[in-house]
Amino acid sequence: MAAVAANVAAAAEDREPQREAVPGLESQRRQIENGESGRERPLRAGESWFLVEQHWYKQWEVYVQGGDQDSGTFPGCINNADLFEDQVNWRLKKGLVEGEDYVLLPAAAWHCLVDWYGLEHGQPPIERKVVELPSVQKVEVYPVELLLVRHSDMDTPHTAQFSHTDSVDLVLRTAREQFLVSPQEETRLWIKNAEGSFERLCNTRVTVLDAALKSGQVVIMETRNKDGTWPSAQPQAVNTALEEDEEFQGQPGICGLTNLGNTCFMNSALQCLSNVPQLTEYFLKNRYLEELNFCNPLGMKGEIAEAYADLVKQAWSGHHRSIVPHVFKTKVGHFASQFLGYQQHDSQELLSFLLDGLHEDLNRVKKKEYVELCDAAGRPDQEVAQEAWQNHKRRNDSVIVDTFHGLFKSTLVCPDCGNVSVTFDPFCYLSVPLPVSHKRVMEVFFVSMDPRRKPEQHRLVVPKKGKISDLCVALAKHTGMSPERMMVADVFSHRFYKIYQLEESLSSILDRDDIFIYEVSGRSTIGENSREDVVLPIYLRERTPARDYNNSYYGLMLFGHPLLVSVPRDRLSWDALYHILLYRLSRYVTRPSSDDEDDGDEKDMEDKDNIPKPGHVAGGSSQNSGPEQAGPSSGVAGGSRAPVDNSPGPSHWPQRARRKHLFTLQTVNSNGTSDRSTFNEDTHAQPYIAIDWEPEMKKRYYDEVEAEGYVKHDCVGYVLKKAPVRLQECIELFTTVETLEKENPWYCPTCKQQQLATKKLDLWTLPETLIIHLKRFSYTKFSREKLDTLVEFPIRDLDFSEFVIKPQNESAPELYKYDLIAVSNHYGGLRDGHYTTFACNKDSGQWHYFDDNSVSPVTENQIESKAAYVLFYQRQDVARRLQPQPGLSDPPASPACGSPPNSEFMDVN
Repeated sequence: MAAVAANVAAAAEDREPQREAVPGLESQRRQIENGESGRERPLRAGESWFLVEQHWYKQWEVYVQGGDQDSGTFPGCINNADLFEDQVNWRLKKGLVEGEDYVLLPAAAWHCLVDWYGLEHGQPPIERKVVELPSVQKVEVYPVELLLVRHSDMDTPHTAQFSHTDSVDLVLRTAREQFLVSPQEETRLWIKNAEGSFERLCNTRVTVLDAALKSGQVVIMETRNKDGTWPSAQPQAVNTALEEDEEFQGQPGICGLTNLGNTCFMNSALQCLSNVPQLTEYFLKNRYLEELNFCNPLGMKGEIAEAYADLVKQAWSGHHRSIVPHVFKTKVGHFASQFLGYQQHDSQELLSFLLDGLHEDLNRVKKKEYVELCDAAGRPDQEVAQEAWQNHKRRNDSVIVDTFHGLFKSTLVCPDCGNVSVTFDPFCYLSVPLPVSHKRVMEVFFVSMDPRRKPEQHRLVVPKKGKISDLCVALAKHTGMSPERMMVADVFSHRFYKIYQLEESLSSILDRDDIFIYEVSGRSTIGENSREDVVLPIYLRERTPARDYNNSYYGLMLFGHPLLVSVPRDRLSWDALYHILLYRLSRYVTRPSSDDEDDGDEKDMEDKDNIPKPGHVAGGSSQNSGPEQAGPSSGVAGGSRAPVDNSPGPSHWPQRARRKHLFTLQTVNSNGTSDRSTFNEDTHAQPYIAIDWEPEMKKRYYDEVEAEGYVKHDCVGYVLKKAPVRLQECIELFTTVETLEKENPWYCPTCKQQQLATKKLDLWTLPETLIIHLKRFSYTKFSREKLDTLVEFPIRDLDFSEFVIKPQNESAPELYKYDLIAVSNHYGGLRDGHYTTFACNKDSGQWHYFDDNSVSPVTENQIESKAAYVLFYQRQDVARRLQPQPGLSDPPASPACGSPPNSEFMDVN
């Protein structure tokens, strides 16, 4: 005891200089145990608390409760040695329990005890944070211990501790510091799950708790390669890498995109967007990383933005001749099912999706507030426009808005009450119409009544909204034939798909339809009892071999071109019809010689059974294809029509001519497939006649080559020339007053009903980069077409000052002038088109032609063509602000391989 007392006394002497600052024992107890700074205070998230070894703290409590500062119960320096596993790494022992192994003190209490009693030499304080977990706050005694490794060295982990409330970004910064990554290098994190799979830690702004990171989990830091790829993506890029020289160094941005199978539309849109300077700089300088929006329900979890950023970095690394956009294509298909698979699509539609996806993935507005749209209600345009733009920015604020969004003024006028509604609406691109020709070119075949004349192919110019009669009038100018002596029919699969009335619209005829115009007798009129001629539809059929074991049934297959034949009403007998048809077929059907033909008795030749009397059939009359008519819903599905049902007929069909005749005649249904007598058809319905051939007779007397022959009229060698239009004309058309269509009426708040109001769009403000979509594709109920009109557009100095109605700053004309930077081209038709791109490199000012993975320099005079589909213009003040350009003058390049195809129209010989 004497030794202990001596030690206590010595310790007391050592502390003598500080005694004046140390409060009394009771005061110490109150200060540590109670009050705002004591251990009884409530936990607050983010505060620091400290662990004190339980035995030392109990000794201190005995000491202060005894009230004798000279007592032998003095605890000495704070000693937490029993809480550590070792005294080298000072790692806390596992399984420590509060109240048994340690007590927790707030920071103020801890610092008081250290000031009064000191801390054992060399021991670190055990500081822990208060974390706010779901529905509870607690001191995080055991932080999350992560194993940090590099992607290039997975076998050398570095242990680091993090609070559950620390951000994943802190984990990334710690890894970068540990592995000495330079500030210029881009990195990202992956975690290794229990089952051995890897998962990206995309959102570095979430906490360790929200990311569900656990102690002992491996976190991999990956560093982007110099060529813009990620090491983890090497399996997809390995084929490209093998084809390229390892030391390849080209012009950044001059990089092709591999066609994955009908993905030229995607490649074209990507090349255009990649050559928008300010957007590409935004990604190359990693400004997008701070603005990725992973929580936007309208977005794509940042995945589209990241996938696009990867493409940009690879294309502008200068280390690739071409890249494979497989990952990007997969992401697009995942978020937009219309782009799944490998069908051809529209580059403008992909561009629209991509701009919207990038905007939402990079939207700086994390929580969109409700904004009520207000009408102008007589207020000044300036005030209403400013309010509309501010409301737009309250919900939409991104680099896409900064770069591509402008503002329309929309004016609606009610036709009844005259109420005027003015709103201002944002836009991302202008879809401008092309002046549409009111003419249409149609190809038809003219079949004369003269059997010696072959069918003639004609190319006719008719009103686009015309009628069948207009088609006949146009043909009459070529043939000299009266339009009243013509009947128009759609022929498909050797039969009449439809016989048109003169008053029907031409819009029901598609460009791919085979239209035949037949000369008929001018005496063909309507009326059953008239003495005029009637017109009979004639089909050609051939018997096929026996189809069952007893040879009792035969098939009859349609072949050749059907005919419309005028027959005098008083000659409607089978024998007379046989000779009329034999005459009409005489160009390609050989008459039998006298040795082959036995005329027999005159009486036998006469058939007392006349052809069933027809109903009203005349030049220009209409006859759909009867009860088995394959109309638009069943006959033309996906661009094709139902084939003829070649059902067999009985072998004992009544023959209406003698056995020695070349063919037999039979009444059939409108499809030409069955005996009409087996149907309970209207006796006044149009009769159809089939010419039935035995195979041997057809082979001997029917000349198939001659039957299929036709001649081309001179008009086929030329086409309707389309005069070029200026881009400014398209913009003027865009801002022209129009009347709303019936399918899209406007609700007038004054009339309280839907109205077909007049609408006018005006340009109020224009964006830094203006996208102009030329509406080349026209879709109607009956037709689809592509307008191949040449639109003349300027390469530089496109002036919008005459179109912007907002009061202008006359001292800054560059705010309204634009220079071309990219063009998406579409070559070909609706079904088999191909997309390419012209683009001006932001660094060199050189124009290039991008055709999938092929890239070649071009001159400015090659850019304008009928293929131009989407135009990208950059405002001149933006170009000057970004950086000085070498200029957009023509480079000394000549067209070589990879130059664009010549799309100028040439006469067809």
